[in-house]
Amino acid sequence: MKLSTKARYAVMALLDMLKEGKETPVSLVSISERQSLPLPYLEQIFLKLRKNGLVQSTRGSQGGYVFARDPAEITLFDVVVSVDKEFKSKRCHNATIGCQPGGARCLTHDLWAKLDDTVECFFKSLTLRHVIDREVSSMVFSMQTQNSFNENMIKVA
Repeated sequence: MKLSTKARYAVMALLDMLKEGKETPVSLVSISERQSLPLPYLEQIFLKLRKNGLVQSTRGSQGGYVFARDPAEITLFDVVVSVDKEFKSKRCHNATIGCQPGGARCLTHDLWAKLDDTVECFFKSLTLRHVIDREVSSMVFSMQTQNSFNENMIKVA
């Protein structure tokens, strides 16, 4: 699965806000400078983030952006779907109607569907706070352990 540049930049920018913001508005210019991200692109991204209720803007000389919700409640999935139309790697968008002539599923449909499900689950389990607190490794280990447990339960059944 390939995340769009928009999604990657949105995650980077929000993590920068979390690290630098400390409850005060953070300007897009400062995020752009610290993260080497193009300011016009950030402006487009933050319009979508604001529209989807992840950030709020404040005007004035001390203006900028603040989180609309607690960053411990904003998942990476929330961020990605706020700036991208969909969260899929396969071209078959409907599980019952395939991408091949006559509506057949392509040979790799189930593979990409499982990958999408796994990545989506992972992104839904990680919040901005997890990432900034560097808890990602423990979350990955936890998911691997859970997946192994689930696979073993299926084999036993």
